[in-house]
Amino acid sequence: MNTSLGESLRGVLAGPHVRRIIALRVVKICALATMAVALTACTAARLAYNQAPNLTYWWLDSHVDFNNGQSTPVRSDINAFFQWHRANELPVYAGLLQRWQTLASQDLTGAQACAEFDVIRQRIDRAADASVQPMARLALQLDAAQLEHLKSRQAKSNAEFEDDFLQAAEDARIEKRFDRALERGEMLYGSLNAAQKELVRNNIKASAFDPQRTQAERLRRQADLLQTVKQAQAAPGTAAERVRSHIARISQSPTPGYKTYADELVRQGCAQFAQLHNTTTPEQRANAVRVLKGYEDDLRVLSAQR
Repeated sequence: MNTSLGESLRGVLAGPHVRRIIALRVVKICALATMAVALTACTAARLAYNQAPNLTYWWLDSHVDFNNGQSTPVRSDINAFFQWHRANELPVYAGLLQRWQTLASQDLTGAQACAEFDVIRQRIDRAADASVQPMARLALQLDAAQLEHLKSRQAKSNAEFEDDFLQAAEDARIEKRFDRALERGEMLYGSLNAAQKELVRNNIKASAFDPQRTQAERLRRQADLLQTVKQAQAAPGTAAERVRSHIARISQSPTPGYKTYADELVRQGCAQFAQLHNTTTPEQRANAVRVLKGYEDDLRVLSAQR
């Protein structure tokens, strides 16, 4: 899994967006499982969501290497989070998918696309808030060796980002982003025609995405995370508030000018998503409606499985 509907709104044309760090990964995996536009069949999405607690645990374990005493309480917290999410958030997402079926059948403006993206962001923020207490408990349990393990995983992630977006030739970077964007667009609409593919490619070339600026923000967030854990451990009574503040600094970077840059990426992505959508044929829009309907049905089934 590597995309969500929110990512598609920004990623179909505008390319990669800033990724959230470990404090939001439970939330992100949840969003991936619930809001994938069309990774495979709808039944696969149900399976993915039902496996999300395990996927979340193994993702976290790969980053901090849980010891035997940590595994059971961490799994318990993850399961509780997804029980809450299944009961409270999936019905909301199903309602959004139902509304998007109507929107998919008509032309859109960039402002409309951004309005829907803002709704998704609000839901993710709500889920992030629900993750504060379990993440605070986890922060207090991590020892020095686990923090070093986390640093090594961060370094690996940074090297991968550098290989993908900083070291590769510009043409290769554009082609890689084009392939990802095309895959996302065709998951929703079916096959794109030559003119639509050219539109996707041209909009990627015109994107405000700056890999150096994005990498710098990733590094800041990673350092912020490590500092948050250390501060929480030094004053355990403040752990939840420190995690909450860390999440807030992910949403609103303290780096001067970064919010303007991030907001422009969103605005541009929304405009470009609407631009592509408005070139789609009746058949492509009908395909989008079928995809969205399938996911609406999936989420309603999942929300009933408690």
